[in-house]
Amino acid sequence: MSIARLASFAFSGIETLPVEVQVQIAPGLPAFILVGLPDKAVAESRERVRAALTGLGLALPPKRVLVNLAPAGLQKEGSHFDLPIALALLAAMDIVPREELAGFAALGELALDGAIGPVAGILPAALGAAGRGLGLICPGAQGPEAAWAGSIEILAAEDLRQLIAHLTGRQLMTPPTPPALERDAPPGPCLSEVKGQESAKRALEIAAAGRHNLLLVGPPGAGKSMLAARLPGLLPDLTPAEALEVSLVRSVAGLIESGRISARPPFRDPHHSASQAALIGGGPGARPGEISLAHRGVLFLDELPEFPRPALEALRQPLETGECVISRAAAHVRYPARLQLVAAMNPCRCGHLGEASRECGQAPRCGEQYQAKLSGPLLDRMDLTIGMAPIPPGELARAPAGETSRAIAARVAAARRRQVARFGAGGPPSNAEAPLEALTPLAEPEALALAEQAALRLGLSNRGFTRCLRVARSIADLAGAERIARPHLAEALTYRQRLRQPQPVN
Repeated sequence: MSIARLASFAFSGIETLPVEVQVQIAPGLPAFILVGLPDKAVAESRERVRAALTGLGLALPPKRVLVNLAPAGLQKEGSHFDLPIALALLAAMDIVPREELAGFAALGELALDGAIGPVAGILPAALGAAGRGLGLICPGAQGPEAAWAGSIEILAAEDLRQLIAHLTGRQLMTPPTPPALERDAPPGPCLSEVKGQESAKRALEIAAAGRHNLLLVGPPGAGKSMLAARLPGLLPDLTPAEALEVSLVRSVAGLIESGRISARPPFRDPHHSASQAALIGGGPGARPGEISLAHRGVLFLDELPEFPRPALEALRQPLETGECVISRAAAHVRYPARLQLVAAMNPCRCGHLGEASRECGQAPRCGEQYQAKLSGPLLDRMDLTIGMAPIPPGELARAPAGETSRAIAARVAAARRRQVARFGAGGPPSNAEAPLEALTPLAEPEALALAEQAALRLGLSNRGFTRCLRVARSIADLAGAERIARPHLAEALTYRQRLRQPQPVN
């Protein structure tokens, strides 16, 4: 009887769970049995492994081959168990030395000819292997991604034949190196191309400075989507720690190409037909949704009321907690979801509520019904709401170009630096996450008095009151002020308008 073992990983969100692949070859009727609570993709690995060995000119021994994925009570999902099963089987057949595999974990999908294909989760697996003092065996195309884990031994092989040659000492492989961190922002549209809409541009700058949620309301053609598309050009680079967080989510989703990791904040803009699982996460394998793929970046929801209401309501908790919990009968999967929500919508279904010559015959009832698709708790989480009116064609043609994205981005970066210096390394990363007790000492008494009066008069919730102070703090940071003054808070209150009575502003 021969037994071989090799480490691998299962995934729970971006966390790695150690799995030991155990292969036993024992006397008995020829069989290839796979146990350990495998899903369909894992169970099918028997045929892929068998075909890959055939491609190498090898055959399974005419004995009872038992593969156990321990711990047996943990559900195993994904095709990345192909490679560790094949390597452990080769070790049990004494084709590769067992001691050469003892210091490694392995992930990879096998093709029928023995080629090793890419799989999701290589970066968190490499970090998990490093935390356990192991090296990592992975697909050749994902070697640069695994190399981000630091000084661990990486074997990135194109196929089983190359891997066997290395493990048996016949041909050594070159260790992969990580590519440089991408910091340059991709060329995008400039804010100077948006004519007019100065109030909306100001709201966009404040939202970028403090990472605040923003809702743009206006008729078709007012420029809502144009403004949102230019927000990424105003945002500063992520810190190395934030870039790693973002890359872990992208790796689990299988979205990292050639090991390239970007320091630019992600920008996700799903279509309004997206399901709740697509937006929040879930489905087979509990994959991350758009809110997690937008972690440390921007989630733009155009035509907000057209999204399924259950999906929108599911946004409420992640917007507060900064994480998404996908509950299943056997486990709870957590993904980070600390994002900035930017949304755009028309005031009604026809889009022309308030324009007597263009609104439909059901106005204003159609506007009330359309806006009622959005719940009060969801709207309460929007830090800034700005109404937009279309620019008349005559003014549009003669309007001068506004400030460039580069100039506004410089002010945003300066405001972000003030926030980091104020809150420190262990504090909130932005004003949008600052607690109330950290904001009130930074406000002048007149500003706090105005905030309290406005909260009573406007009927603001405690959340709305806190978010007004956060927006006022960002306005003060843009102005270079140390304390929140009355004008800063007064401007913040203008963005706390009720959606039921939109006030378009040029």
